[in-house]
Amino acid sequence: MESAKRIAHATSSSPNPIVDALTSDPPSNANNATAAAPPLDEPWSVEQGPNPSTGYIPASPTESDHIPVLSTLPTPLPSNPTTPIPFLHTLERLKTTPREGWRRFHVQRSESIADHMYRMSILTLLAPTPLRSTLNIPHCTLLALVHDMAECLVGDLTPLDGVPKAEKSRRERSTMDFLTSSLLPPPNPSSSSSGSNSSSGSNANNNNNNDASTLISSAWAEYEADATPEARFVHDVDKLELLLQMVEYERRGDGAVDLGEFVHVARGIRLREMKAWCREVLRERRAFWEAKGMVPSCVADVEEILREGEEDGEEVREGEEEVDGGKGGEAGKGP
Repeated sequence: MESAKRIAHATSSSPNPIVDALTSDPPSNANNATAAAPPLDEPWSVEQGPNPSTGYIPASPTESDHIPVLSTLPTPLPSNPTTPIPFLHTLERLKTTPREGWRRFHVQRSESIADHMYRMSILTLLAPTPLRSTLNIPHCTLLALVHDMAECLVGDLTPLDGVPKAEKSRRERSTMDFLTSSLLPPPNPSSSSSGSNSSSGSNANNNNNNDASTLISSAWAEYEADATPEARFVHDVDKLELLLQMVEYERRGDGAVDLGEFVHVARGIRLREMKAWCREVLRERRAFWEAKGMVPSCVADVEEILREGEEDGEEVREGEEEVDGGKGGEAGKGP
């Protein structure tokens, strides 16, 4: 059987726009909305910094030592907004920033960060029946919707970027603080007045909107801590969504792209029910490559995972290093 690795990035001999789209060299990215990660040796900060195109002058000498992330935005953000419109404009970057792992494999028109979070959110709504009785499903959906929100300014960092986990966490925490404290209007004290005993829907909606910054910030922090049942479930969902996309890109490439590097993510899935879904996805991958008469990478890893019994639903052992969702270079993380 022919090795898939030998033709992993080969161009199909017959015209095939899908294969061409998956294997062609990516064009230079002129999209200002894409969040790029600065090199590790360049300090990073959310704060506004010098912008040659606008003539902005740093507020203090130390500001010039930072990467001026906000100054890279095509449109300056207002301060003290009275509506969430600036916040929503900033989130648009999640729709235009591709997931970095796929870009590294030259997958053209690949999914964005927002694409990934959308299907994760749908996956939470489809949670396996045994989990639905123990989890707060709407809360799981919230965690899925916000878990990568900081990447709108930080970018989709991968282990290959050389940014340590602690530094990555600092950048993301700083970004979430900025998004929720500077781009969302402050709560309106009058909306929570104790003098009103109204329970109308409009009043409830006002209270919910005013508390949005706390809701979003706390949900993001909960996912990062990975300590609640809902957070641990959504971490599994994160990895399963990656595996689905891996198989889908291999299929669309018709055997021209081997993404087996990401198979290791399956080992980070902890819940028994999610492991079962993971094994189903890996069986689909095995069947696809067998039908092509080709041997893809990481076959042994896939077979070992598939041999693991249904009883293997225990969570990661206490003290074992947390799988970091890593983008192909670090155990457990995706693009």
